Amino acid sequence: MTSFRATPAWLADAVFYQIYPQSFADSGGDGIGDFNGIAEHLDHLAWLGVNTVWLNPCFVSPFRDAGYDVADYLTMAPRYGSNDEFAKLVDEARRHRIRVLLDLVAGHTSTAHPWFTASANDPDDHRYIWAPEGRPDGFVPSPGTRPGAYLPNFFDSQPALNFGYARENPAEPWRQPVDAEGPRANRAALRSIMDHWLRLGVSGFRVDMASSLVKDDPDRSATTRIWSELRHWLDATHPEAVLLSEWGEPEVSVPAGFHADFFLQFGGPTDGLALRSLWSNGAGTVDENWAPLDCFFDADGRGSPRPFVEAWQRASTAVGGKGFISLPTANHDFSRLNCGPRTAEQLPAAFAFQLTWPTLPAIYYGDEIGMRYIDGLPDKEGSVLGPRYNRAGSRTPMQWDDTENAGFSSAPADDLYLPIDPAPDRPTVAAQRADEASLLHLVRRLVRLRTTTPELGSGGSVEVLHMGCPFVYLRGGRYLAVFNPRRQEASWAYDRTAYDCTGARPLEVSGVECDGDRITARGFGYGIFDLGH
Repeated sequence: MTSFRATPAWLADAVFYQIYPQSFADSGGDGIGDFNGIAEHLDHLAWLGVNTVWLNPCFVSPFRDAGYDVADYLTMAPRYGSNDEFAKLVDEARRHRIRVLLDLVAGHTSTAHPWFTASANDPDDHRYIWAPEGRPDGFVPSPGTRPGAYLPNFFDSQPALNFGYARENPAEPWRQPVDAEGPRANRAALRSIMDHWLRLGVSGFRVDMASSLVKDDPDRSATTRIWSELRHWLDATHPEAVLLSEWGEPEVSVPAGFHADFFLQFGGPTDGLALRSLWSNGAGTVDENWAPLDCFFDADGRGSPRPFVEAWQRASTAVGGKGFISLPTANHDFSRLNCGPRTAEQLPAAFAFQLTWPTLPAIYYGDEIGMRYIDGLPDKEGSVLGPRYNRAGSRTPMQWDDTENAGFSSAPADDLYLPIDPAPDRPTVAAQRADEASLLHLVRRLVRLRTTTPELGSGGSVEVLHMGCPFVYLRGGRYLAVFNPRRQEASWAYDRTAYDCTGARPLEVSGVECDGDRITARGFGYGIFDLGH
């Protein structure tokens, strides 16, 4: 592993909260969330215990892919507010002791970016990947005077920036090496963009499609060298800043230079099995290429925690304390926890697990109140990726209260970015703040328990005692965690000579009892106990 500066100390205690800015809070009444709306609700995040916010892309964009098609990296999209309003948001967040991370789209831009407009009309410009003649597979015809075609990174409207190719191919003489002029210019541009926003107060970046930079790079070694170079620059220039990767393979991305990587619904040899084996219940966002799977947090009890635990053990060993693995409840591309057959009563156990496992927790906005994935929405800014993969269902407006549009916006309902959950019993922040038995209060207590108990944090040890139902593990040799995700009762007889639960002090418990030499958990029960030794 390349030697990097030690990870900033604050990251070990991070509780991430992902905000999809167009859906969080609309202060201007146009139906789209904005920076001022986020600023107005920082009290909610501080009350919850969140200390690090990640914003999906906020830059100028034609929004063919919800902002992941950037047209100007240095200017905020007017629909969210000005650069000054963003700076005020960062300052206000800091006063709430909350750090702000931006989403950096490193591997491609929009076709509307001036870089691409220039490149499409200048055969000597190598900022993007061009085949000067014909149209190789996957390439898109030039929209300008330049002959040939360009390579997109995702949608056709997202041309891939040229970071070079790891391997030569005589049949494709237009491939450039990673040290060519175009790739060098793009690496310099990444440094310049990051430096700009870091100097304005952001604390780092979540990097979109981080493994996609160098093409034909089967072992990602050339891409790894680019990120290692950028990490060394960051260590020297902004030592308290962090890089989080959308890579989904921490055992590769963290040694490459990222401070943390997420378990995702894709990534690595298993195509995201670790995360999907916990949450993916066959509803919501489903890739047709995924093999059928019984997830662990499912009422029928057919799943197992083993795929997740084994993936975490492999990744944790490879990371070796040089960085972190983050476990999200959901994200803007993946189903919410409350999806399909999973009901609200199943969510507390899922959160109790997520907030006591030795990963960095990432709460997707609205999951803390149990917002639902909404089926059947029309395509919105590129949300539909397949017949069963519509990302819009996880991007609906935040539900603040029982006023018009659930308190998200004063705009007419038809003008909202996406429709509000139509269910009359939809959860809201206001209702759950008033109910101490709510999911929101539980999440708050769990966050506080984690942040005030080092053994339950990212650095505490974990020992799995029972890999089944109930799922039982010990944190820091002292804190017992028990989870039963199924509707039927589950029990486990343990060896009292090894682990004595007699007199265990309940810290956060629902439906779990330690009696004699047996732990019993009612359906959807969970428990965190202090063994006191």
